[in-house]
Amino acid sequence: MTQHLVDAVFRLDDDVAVVTGALGRLGPVWVEALIHAGAKVAALDLPTSEPSEAFEALVARVDSTQLCRVDCDITDRSTVEAALKNVAIQLGYPTVLVNNAGLDQPPDKPGSRHRVSELPVELFNRMVAVNLTGTFLVTQVIGGEMASRGRGSVVNIGSLYASVSPDQRFYDHLTGDPPFLKTPAYGASKAAVVNLTKYFATLWGPQGVRVNTLSPGGVKASQDETFLAKYGQRVPLGRMAESGDLGGPLVFLASEASAYVTGINLRVDGGFTAW
Repeated sequence: MTQHLVDAVFRLDDDVAVVTGALGRLGPVWVEALIHAGAKVAALDLPTSEPSEAFEALVARVDSTQLCRVDCDITDRSTVEAALKNVAIQLGYPTVLVNNAGLDQPPDKPGSRHRVSELPVELFNRMVAVNLTGTFLVTQVIGGEMASRGRGSVVNIGSLYASVSPDQRFYDHLTGDPPFLKTPAYGASKAAVVNLTKYFATLWGPQGVRVNTLSPGGVKASQDETFLAKYGQRVPLGRMAESGDLGGPLVFLASEASAYVTGINLRVDGGFTAW
């Protein structure tokens, strides 16, 4: 295959992509990668969401014909349906869907900590409602539209913790009472997303829609030095992921470069799960 053909299969010039949770920490990473590959992108998020600095910087340097913001609550089917109509009017019908929206649990808020025996079920249910049920609803509506049109790629954003349990020793240096404990709801909901991926991959394969999971390992942000050292010692590549490590795998799964790939969980974790 010539270099020109190799480059062409990674291009998304004729695609309209939807990214949920686009205004948050990882959303701009996916949006920028898709735009760089040629796609027009609809950035879905709650109407009350404040854009991250990364998203605002992206808006400032991207042509408005390539990126639009659309209000959507992924836990409310009616707003997902309205968002699909809005995207279709502004950009066209989606051919790529990135289910990125989700809830995680930052370790820097001692007031929100709970011992596992006292964890309110409401908090557990809320994380499942967003991470799992929300992913289902968006896939059902937008992925279903793709299936009816005979073309599409759905990429569900999973997690390292969809495959392994959190190592609580990463957090045992953090002060506070109760001590920080990674919630069981996060990994459980992301593991369910991996299975949901397989379900839709097998259901919609005959209709030309591929469905895969991309599961990042820990992504470097504002973590403290002790955490970074602990985490790096656990990873064969010796470090956390940088945002620049993630765009390529996403474009691979979204594009024709992965035309014969569906139903997988692509772990971008530096080898964490190889041990």
